[in-house]
Amino acid sequence: MAERANVVFVDGARTPFARAGSLYAETRADDLIVKVMRELLRRNPNLPPEHIDDVAIAATSQTGDQGMNIGRSASLLAGLPNTVPGYSIDRWCAGAMTAVTTLSSAIMAGAYDLALAGGVEHMTHHPMGEGMDPNPRYLSEKIVDPEAMAMGMTAENLHDRFPHLTKERADAFALGSQEKTAKAYANGLIQPDLVPVTARSAELGSVLVSVDEAPRPGTTLEGLASLKTPFRPHGRVSAGNASGLSDGATAALLANEGVADQLGLTKKMRMVGFAFAGVEPEVMGVGPVPSTEKALARAGLSIKDIDLFEVNEAFAVQVLAFLDHFGIDDDDPRVNPMGGAIAVGHPLASSGIRLMSNLAADFTVNPGAKYGITTMCIGLGMGGTVIWENISGSNA
Repeated sequence: MAERANVVFVDGARTPFARAGSLYAETRADDLIVKVMRELLRRNPNLPPEHIDDVAIAATSQTGDQGMNIGRSASLLAGLPNTVPGYSIDRWCAGAMTAVTTLSSAIMAGAYDLALAGGVEHMTHHPMGEGMDPNPRYLSEKIVDPEAMAMGMTAENLHDRFPHLTKERADAFALGSQEKTAKAYANGLIQPDLVPVTARSAELGSVLVSVDEAPRPGTTLEGLASLKTPFRPHGRVSAGNASGLSDGATAALLANEGVADQLGLTKKMRMVGFAFAGVEPEVMGVGPVPSTEKALARAGLSIKDIDLFEVNEAFAVQVLAFLDHFGIDDDDPRVNPMGGAIAVGHPLASSGIRLMSNLAADFTVNPGAKYGITTMCIGLGMGGTVIWENISGSNA
């Protein structure tokens, strides 16, 4: 039996994330992902576009400017040769993560050498849940709790399940996300992954979007404590300790490690393994716990082997549940060193690759780190985890 091929993360890039209803309101979703795809090709001139075996682009709402098989249509718009195929992925928030793992599986199997993964979510054009028609049996047959259909309620349910994960702890974690994001920007760590976008606005004309719109560097604990809890009276989930509705796109180049060496491509990190797992839909935020346990077991590793963590901050309580389970302090510097979605936003299907690009940057700043993970919760009760090995700075 042939030995499994190694998969390397060659490069990742993303648009700056904008608040829903704001800077990208008059910009198409497919134009956002095309912009990032073109930039990846520009940054990696050693990559022959005609040698890309497949393209997978994720979107949660696959209609309108996120429809028409955006994996194929965006490839054509980006100028890839007609011979390069493409397809679309939907695993809600873990869309881009699943695009990466699906293409990587084909590389591991020897079917592909080079692939391009991506994700886009335009929550201005496609509000969460738009166009969905849940089967009435979900509720009539009690297949899922009604609160499983509202992500904010699932976060409140997680606070209920783990009452020691208080609002105060959630707010403190949210403040840390804002502060780390501000520091990462000040140190120039986030900017290299950003692809500036010229957005059109009837009111403002053309606007160059070069940084994330959502971060609030002046955030205070007092300000967070004063925010309303819209999902439940006297609740614990607020706009301050949850990710905002956002528009944005991400993409990544993946390669068989041997092929990357032959072509002289940069190798930022090597995939060790991945896993997805399911949990009760009404507490979907705990999903990263079993997916991480499964991924670690398959890789023959333990949580003590992991040096860096990029955990998607859909809600602060969701990250706290993960940290609490594995005995990691709320303010552990290994966790989201560059901040996270509470500060920069969470354009659903695109966020998985943002986590990976952040981890690649984390490895560069921490050359002594060997293993890192990217993990996230997923609507309707799932979690996804990818384990990566640091090989930053390794070139052919």
